[in-house]
Amino acid sequence: MRANVYVDGFNLYYGIRRWQGSRWLDLGALFSRLFPNDDIHRIRYFMARVKGKADPGSPIRQQAYLAALRTVPGLTIHFGTFLANETRMPLAFPSHWMVPVLKTEEKGSDVNLATYLLLDVFDHDCEDGRGLHK
Repeated sequence: MRANVYVDGFNLYYGIRRWQGSRWLDLGALFSRLFPNDDIHRIRYFMARVKGKADPGSPIRQQAYLAALRTVPGLTIHFGTFLANETRMPLAFPSHWMVPVLKTEEKGSDVNLATYLLLDVFDHDCEDGRGLHK
């Protein structure tokens, strides 16, 4: 069956980091092993470029990983935006103290993922479980 894979890059990154401490993963090899009976037609990877406010080395490490991802056949990278803003939030204990924090948010990646998934289905870019183009 011809299949497409859609990856939320930040969720995958933090899940891998928590699971094994490593942040590098060969997505082509992973999906070939997870779906051995399918032809992986396309891998769409959704993420945002980090700013490096909290960790100045993070954009350099991210660029290295993106360069590695670009070597995976059939993989495309789709960017949302990454916001990092300083704000004040209460401490958990004592809860009446407000402290400055760096709040980070990823915007647009989820919407991009859902949009591409629907567009690919409407364009018959993959097959359903019966071998029919969807």
